[in-house]
Amino acid sequence: MHSAVKLAGAMILVTLAGCASLNPFSKPPQRNPPVALVEFKPTMAVRTAWTVAVGKSNGFDLSPAVVGSNVFAAAADGTIARFDVATGAVVWRINAGAALTAGVGSDGNTVAVSAAKGMIYAFDGDGKLRWKAQTTSEVLSAPAVTADLVIVRSVDNRIAAFDVATGTRRWFLQRTTPALTLRSAPGIVTNDTAAYAAMPGGRLLAMTLNNGAPLWEVAVGDPRGATELERVSDTSGNPVIIGREICAVAYQGRVGCFDLAGGTVRWSKDWSSDVGVGADERFIFAANDVGAVSAFARDTGTNVWRNDKLGYRRLSAPVSFGRSVAIGDGQGYIHFLARDDGAFLARVATDGSPIVATPVVAGDRVIFQTQAGALVALAAE
Repeated sequence: MHSAVKLAGAMILVTLAGCASLNPFSKPPQRNPPVALVEFKPTMAVRTAWTVAVGKSNGFDLSPAVVGSNVFAAAADGTIARFDVATGAVVWRINAGAALTAGVGSDGNTVAVSAAKGMIYAFDGDGKLRWKAQTTSEVLSAPAVTADLVIVRSVDNRIAAFDVATGTRRWFLQRTTPALTLRSAPGIVTNDTAAYAAMPGGRLLAMTLNNGAPLWEVAVGDPRGATELERVSDTSGNPVIIGREICAVAYQGRVGCFDLAGGTVRWSKDWSSDVGVGADERFIFAANDVGAVSAFARDTGTNVWRNDKLGYRRLSAPVSFGRSVAIGDGQGYIHFLARDDGAFLARVATDGSPIVATPVVAGDRVIFQTQAGALVALAAE
């Protein structure tokens, strides 16, 4: 698993209280060592367009955000920076004055981050503080920013929307938290009328933007098993909106696509992943928790190909990039697989630290952020 399991409930907490060495931000011990990298002849030229230092992530999923010609990134020490996508030049760099726990959300005009103890900070496009607001508990996933709202989900399973201009809370929605959940960063995505949230318990929830009223809720994964641990089935990473569908994946659950308007299941397949999916017009890409990467036909869910040569390498979410699928791993390597058959096309080494954050595509660049703090933009030639 990418994420340590968060244990809730009095009996479990008492048990864990005796474990002085437990670090809730560290990844659990892995039973299997990472599979050795396979040798291959590169058939796609990839160059590093630029690399800049942002700051360490300290175990958090500090995903960058791309808006137009800018990329926004953050570090655990409170650093927030705006870079030019083409050159990596720093447009501005500030410090929020608080330790950050999640990546950046932005629409270009507003830049929002989550800080320790559930604080939300919103800045304007020039990096000037606009407001700060308090949520009910820690926030581990990047805020979703629309023209009117900053929307966050806290670990107590509450979704809150704040006015983008003033920080006034406009609405909130509470959902029951399962006994056990992954300590991960399930995301929220939006369109013009609704927000769609990945939720614990394997749920995908659609809400109206104007008041947060639920539109529909669907199971991506159903909790099942003899123990609480076996029944953990949280929807993972960011759902992806593509056309009239939204696609998502759950840990110990399924990967699938659903009708955007009503949540009707288009297709679903058994799958287990603690990172999100990637998508393009033809395929849905997913990496499972043992390191296999697969492409599923977007219209039918047919498994088109599977690459199992990256076993136990703690993969990031995949992203479609040109004729390839790009994906990071726990040793800082970035792998490029052919989008049509999954064959290895290229590999790039970064700073050797894990790549946890979901990569983002900006035109002819794909951008990765490492846990050691490097923001790396790669281009295919």
